[in-house]
Amino acid sequence: MLFNIYCDESCHLENDGCKTMTLGAIWAPAEDVRKIHIDIRDIKRRHNLNKKYEAKWTKISKSKIDFYRELISYFFKNDRLHFRGYIINDKDKLRHEEFQQDHNDWYFKMYFGLLTFLLSPENRYRIYLDIKDTCSSIKIKKLHDVICSKFYDFKHEIVENIQTVHSKEIGLIQLTDIFIGALSYMNRNLTTSSSKNELITFIKEKSGYSLKYNTLIKESKFNIFYWKAQNKETA
Repeated sequence: MLFNIYCDESCHLENDGCKTMTLGAIWAPAEDVRKIHIDIRDIKRRHNLNKKYEAKWTKISKSKIDFYRELISYFFKNDRLHFRGYIINDKDKLRHEEFQQDHNDWYFKMYFGLLTFLLSPENRYRIYLDIKDTCSSIKIKKLHDVICSKFYDFKHEIVENIQTVHSKEIGLIQLTDIFIGALSYMNRNLTTSSSKNELITFIKEKSGYSLKYNTLIKESKFNIFYWKAQNKETA
């Protein structure tokens, strides 16, 4: 079966002053993606939003809380949709030189950890990442090579393609942004927005998880993993 995977990230830069970095991916069978994106546009229309409106965690407000609640509910009701969150809470403790790596190398390791959990040799995948900077094309080529090497997929028969897209055009990346935004906001102990706090509580209720700990490895609907920096001796 062919799957599409939609990825996003927050606070991924080395010196951005934030110790919490969050990666996330939503995946679904490719044959269902067109219908899902139509459904997301319909949700926007029901809430008097333009179909081109870009749903984002940073845009959450009291006036749009019902829209975001319906969007989140749609994810949990649709059994073809799945999410995995990958949270790093100690980015400030990284010691790249001790592991003979730079921040880009570590960045690829984190994406590798996020994505390889989702991949199975009997399926095929197309992976889409939100474009972040002018170096994105170089980064995704290296990421594609690293993942394919892991699965001996030198002909790209398992991971057919990895490419960058603009999140404003892809509803499932927008939904990914909402989930990783919630995880990041909670892990940074932010509480200033009552609307965001309400949505975090809503996600907890819908998922059945506190969002503070790893879920079971086999959890496929709303999977969460907390990565920890290691001492060199135990790495």
